[in-house]
Amino acid sequence: MSIATSQQITKYYEAFRAIDVTFTKEVVKATGLQAQNVFIKCIGEQWPCVVYSSSFESAKILVTTKQSLLERVKKANGLVSLRFSFRLSEKVDPISFFVSGKAAGFAPYAQSNGALQFMSIQYTQRPPDDYVEILGRMLEANVNSTRRREERITLTPDAVRKIGLANKDTVVLIQGVPRKCILRDLSFSGAKVIIVGLAKFLVGKECKLRVDLEEPRETVEIPGKVVRFEDVEGRKDLAAIAIHYDDATVPMSYKMHINDYLGQIVRKAQDDEPSAQNKA
Repeated sequence: MSIATSQQITKYYEAFRAIDVTFTKEVVKATGLQAQNVFIKCIGEQWPCVVYSSSFESAKILVTTKQSLLERVKKANGLVSLRFSFRLSEKVDPISFFVSGKAAGFAPYAQSNGALQFMSIQYTQRPPDDYVEILGRMLEANVNSTRRREERITLTPDAVRKIGLANKDTVVLIQGVPRKCILRDLSFSGAKVIIVGLAKFLVGKECKLRVDLEEPRETVEIPGKVVRFEDVEGRKDLAAIAIHYDDATVPMSYKMHINDYLGQIVRKAQDDEPSAQNKA
């Protein structure tokens, strides 16, 4: 994960402060949330809980219905702290912190047969920068996956390193049949790959592109369709095929890698601009 500046963190906070993020399995994986280490704390005692959703202003969690918790919350006039824990790829140990808040209400959770209930928490302070960066990074990637969906990244050695690709050699499964290929370019919405053999018969076929990512190391398979092909100059045995992803199934981790790279390019251009003006 690229290190965000205080200016970038403030930008995340102002842009996304009221957006509620539901902690689905994909969001838990993308953010590195250590679900087993999340607790609600009140007057020196803490209980395990499950984060259902959260923004930079509030959270909704699942907690026990035990009377001891309700009594403590009442005694504390609703003041509680929510303990988060995340594992980040660039850190050896998980990071943990508390966010102070006030219990704003309880509601039954029907699927737990009376064992759990929802607690709504209104934060009484801005969450730590680490939290704003973790959620803000993901939210920005989601926004830019639409706003900058067609922006293509040519995979030079520098781009491969900055995106966090393990390598350019990979596999595309076309109608279930694996074919070795080389990644030529990537975007939020698709990819271009080089394959061996005739490609015109592949246009319109369903496919899955395998992409190996680092930090953290994982392999994602992105469903899509072959939309066109072109010859590779000077190589009759090779062809380039363009793949358009199924937007609804593009993994969040892939979006975040692409977004981090595009963000680096924008920041570098901004840093270079004053130098260019000084020379002029």
